[in-house]
Amino acid sequence: MTSGLTLPAHASVVVVGGGVMGCSTLYHLAKLGVGDAVLVERNQLTSGTTWHSAAQVRALRSTRSMTELARYSISLYPELEHETGQATGWINKGSLSIATTPDRLVHIERQVALAKMFGLTAASISPKEAKDIWPLMNAGDVIGAAWSPDDGRVSSSDLCAALIKGARSRGARVFEETGVIGILTESGRIAGLETTRGAISTDAIALCTGLWSRDAAAMAGVDAPVWPCEHFYLLTKPIDDLSGNVPTLSDHDSHLYIRDDSGGLLVGCFEPMGKAIAPETLGEGFAFQLLPEDWDHFEPMMINALHRLPALETAEVKTLLNGPESFTPDGTFLLGEAAETRGLYLGCGMNSVGVATGGGAGMALAHNVVHGHMPMDLGEVDPARFPGCWNDADALARRVPEVLGRHYEITYPSRQWTTARNLRPTPLDAAWRAERAHFGQVHGWERPLYFSKTAEPRLGFGKPDWFDTVAGEVAQAHTGAALFDQSTLGKITVAGPDAERFLNRLCTGDMSRPPGSAWFTLMLNPRGGIEHDMTVLRLDDEEYRLSVGTVAVKRAVAWLRRHRQENDRVDFTDATTGYATLALTGPQAFPIADAVGVPDLRDIPYFRHARTEIAGVQVRAVRLSYVGEAGWEITCPADRAIDLHDALAGASARPAGLFAQTAMRIEKRFLAHGHDIDSDTDPLTAGLAFALARDTDFIGRGVLERIREMGPAKSIVTVLFDGEEDGGAWPLGDEPVYRDGRIVGQTTSAAFGHRVGKPIAVAVVERAAAETAVEIDIAGTRHLARTFPGAAFDPAGSRMRGP
Repeated sequence: MTSGLTLPAHASVVVVGGGVMGCSTLYHLAKLGVGDAVLVERNQLTSGTTWHSAAQVRALRSTRSMTELARYSISLYPELEHETGQATGWINKGSLSIATTPDRLVHIERQVALAKMFGLTAASISPKEAKDIWPLMNAGDVIGAAWSPDDGRVSSSDLCAALIKGARSRGARVFEETGVIGILTESGRIAGLETTRGAISTDAIALCTGLWSRDAAAMAGVDAPVWPCEHFYLLTKPIDDLSGNVPTLSDHDSHLYIRDDSGGLLVGCFEPMGKAIAPETLGEGFAFQLLPEDWDHFEPMMINALHRLPALETAEVKTLLNGPESFTPDGTFLLGEAAETRGLYLGCGMNSVGVATGGGAGMALAHNVVHGHMPMDLGEVDPARFPGCWNDADALARRVPEVLGRHYEITYPSRQWTTARNLRPTPLDAAWRAERAHFGQVHGWERPLYFSKTAEPRLGFGKPDWFDTVAGEVAQAHTGAALFDQSTLGKITVAGPDAERFLNRLCTGDMSRPPGSAWFTLMLNPRGGIEHDMTVLRLDDEEYRLSVGTVAVKRAVAWLRRHRQENDRVDFTDATTGYATLALTGPQAFPIADAVGVPDLRDIPYFRHARTEIAGVQVRAVRLSYVGEAGWEITCPADRAIDLHDALAGASARPAGLFAQTAMRIEKRFLAHGHDIDSDTDPLTAGLAFALARDTDFIGRGVLERIREMGPAKSIVTVLFDGEEDGGAWPLGDEPVYRDGRIVGQTTSAAFGHRVGKPIAVAVVERAAAETAVEIDIAGTRHLARTFPGAAFDPAGSRMRGP
């Protein structure tokens, strides 16, 4: 399908890779008017992973944005047939998910509630109804099921052919047997690429190179933590009891998915622990080949399949297909512009959902290239979410087998990864291990979740094993003094003669405040959405320190870099690893300050900072609170963190973990980016108007003025449940909010509020539901609650200001 023999000297955009992601991206670029877009593929279209995909297309994903991408795919694939005349093989027979354990049933009920909230058609059905839909299955141990009639599947090769036909009809060109051997950059931007057929100059490259994306991105100085795993499915010859097409059957407790294929059965699996394979083992010539059958590895899954499908006992096996697919460290793909190099866009690491989300993901990536932003908030797939430690081959090879295995695991709250841990210990790691911390991995860092001598907890959807431990840590911060490790928060130094002017252009707060000031501010996009929220410390006339969320630092530095103009005399430094930060919090924090010989900490006003010395350690203390109790965030050089800890702990400060901090910040309605707010949320909806300066012309200001005139359509509120500890309501977040029988919003963060004695959540709701009685659907059961705009605990904020 090569268009001509000679590459063009220039193309506005070059797509690299001819799988479903590359074909979809090219099609949508052409549809957006990029008529000179070019796709290069080193082998042939669909080679690599796409050609052997089972090609299921299920709409429901774990978040609204991911669901929208899949739903777009479902609408696109049949439409492509009408547009191009090329069949895509779209078959709409729905999907059936069964439960054989109580926890799986809760999981399924939560999925049905989520689907309804996202506007999908889904229903909880009985085992008998499930058996009627799938007569061939053994339903003796099935206790419930979910039915999604709008799902389906396609032929992946036919789909790519239709996408390419639609792209070529709009002027795009495709060059097969054209390998990329180098990517050219100038001043941190894409300038072109070298191929086996010659060079092309371009300002933008969309890298959709699947299994080989890590090495391809490295040519442009970009991290793309993607690694292959073997993926298996069994094909049988035709069987007598199967006629026509049937829905896809998902038996996730058995790690299986099952459907018809050419009159026989396709039985695929995501086994509990997969098999990683190094890309170099596959070789550059790997295209339409398969990996060797491995019946020993597949045998446990085959036993499960024989239990679920008795007809398999007499079915004749056609083949056990083993093909490589690419995975990322968190099971979610990479989509968007790279943080390191402008003009390099990633669309890879699809984690076995390439066909299901490829239509929507290709649309979003093309939109990003053409318009400079995504069509919706897609922070969860932003390549900048991974720190550099995840681009390590050893870490990836250890993690991705677990990622494959978790594809069908029950998504318990606070579930932690077990492989590739201890990549980034905090400066206080030794102290926390001595205190018997239970750790969670966040952005590669090991952060204490809670402190307990007990064994690893049993996961579930109800009252957690750590409930009493976290209650004690909250009480310590509320009545005594607690130490929270804030070292992983991003610390970005912005310095230079134009630092104030530059930041006033990007930040919503007034950056002209004097040195010694601290304040909360936002960075907005031109559409008024919140890209970043942060605390700012002005260190001197030409230097600021921005404190951003743990997972946001790489993205925040890229945001600053992208907005620096040629004449801006300002530089940025990620100083995160150079410092440790301990939050000393609670009413006894002030006697502790006296005990360690720094009574001058008392003299620091609220939202001010100062330098001092504790136990011989030079520190900077800022008076603020993320949990609603008085105290300071105290920062010191990383190599003196243990000395600082020992001094404070020796004066009776006790450690508290992330679970306690989260529960306390929800009680205060302190919002977390990526949970409660994102790049689609404006400050007025979020109740953050106090962070908007009156006299600065920051990015997004004009949009906010229009929203203010009309009034925001939604509000972010506190949800307080009627039941107490044993009332049965255990919200986790992402539950529908009902009012008068209609969905009016969703919870975004949730916990048990130990200071208010009730389950509590943050939710985004229609403005009319901002202060009223509501019901929250938790796994199919409605729980009474009420919404209100303020904080549930100490709404006036007097406690955190302290004496």
